[in-house]
Amino acid sequence: MRIETPVSSSTRLPAACTKLILLLFLAHGCAGKPPVPPPPPPPKVTVVQALRETITDYLELTGNSQAVNMVDLVARVPGYLEKVFFHDGEMVKQGQLLFLIQQNTYRENLAQAEASILQFRAQLSYAESQLKRYSDLVKQDAVSQSDTENWEFQRNSAEANLKAAEAQRNLAALNLQYTEVRAPFDGRIDRRLVDPGNLVGSGDNNVLARITQIDPMYVYFNISDSDLARLTSRGSWSPKRANELQRPVSAAFLNETGFPHQGRLDFASISLTPTTGTLLVRGIFPNKSGKILPGLYARVRVPLEKRSALLIPEEAIAQDQQGSYVLIVGEGNKVERRGITTGPGVKGLRVVESGIDGSEWIITEGLLRSIPGQQVTPERSRTAGKQTGQ
Repeated sequence: MRIETPVSSSTRLPAACTKLILLLFLAHGCAGKPPVPPPPPPPKVTVVQALRETITDYLELTGNSQAVNMVDLVARVPGYLEKVFFHDGEMVKQGQLLFLIQQNTYRENLAQAEASILQFRAQLSYAESQLKRYSDLVKQDAVSQSDTENWEFQRNSAEANLKAAEAQRNLAALNLQYTEVRAPFDGRIDRRLVDPGNLVGSGDNNVLARITQIDPMYVYFNISDSDLARLTSRGSWSPKRANELQRPVSAAFLNETGFPHQGRLDFASISLTPTTGTLLVRGIFPNKSGKILPGLYARVRVPLEKRSALLIPEEAIAQDQQGSYVLIVGEGNKVERRGITTGPGVKGLRVVESGIDGSEWIITEGLLRSIPGQQVTPERSRTAGKQTGQ
């Protein structure tokens, strides 16, 4: 007799799951591998060509401004200071009355000197008439020769006294003139150092104020021997003919950008300083606005010569341990590293002295995505081709 054992639902469930898994595996095997996604396109970069333009080479130096003329106004005659005719710090004109020292004493001295002149002039006139009279009488043997000689002596003495009195009169007039202290030139006057009522012109208390000519203004700077050689050879300049050659020079002060002040070189020292090997040079600048004050720090630029040069944007230049370089797009749009030697900046562009010839396409944007040896998609720009307007 055959005994059948019943199969429960829990026994049949794992078998069904196994079949389902087997069917899914076979279906996956028949479908094959998934498609490989295409590689990304080369990164886009912006490229430009170098600009060839005529530029001017400059020497850039530092210096300080100084006044063309600066005078301490002093009291040349003693007396009490009566009046002051200016406000501290104002602009004054040449010949303008600034201080007045008491004049009564000096007026009386002048009057006394003029009276002495009248006295000695009368004595001279009387002595001359007497001399003429006795000269006629001696011819008639009416008087002795000694009488004539005496009147001749009186005439000469009166003449000498008159000349001395006239000299005293001139000195008295000069001293009276010195009681008026006037501006020797156009300029700006500092604060007064003595107040009215004080005795001036006696002892050490002589300086009344300081006046400074601020238009034009000097700028002194030192130039090294190597830069001097460049200026004399390439710049065709000579220290002994500094004023004659009228070499232009530019300067900037305070927070000014660029070099807005235009002047000329007018002086160079006769020798270099042995300890520093530098030559003292001076430029002169107009200063009608009065913005340039004595003692200001100045940036100075002296032109050397004009030449043709290649210029590229500043943002295209990178630095590493080997120096300055640019990335260019070469054959097959592959990135290449090119070492360069840079020169001065010219209005947002940088001069390239060596490393490129101007035909290369230089990457200016997308430098971080540009790897030497890999391809890029260059997009040409004409930004670097604009004129610098130098």
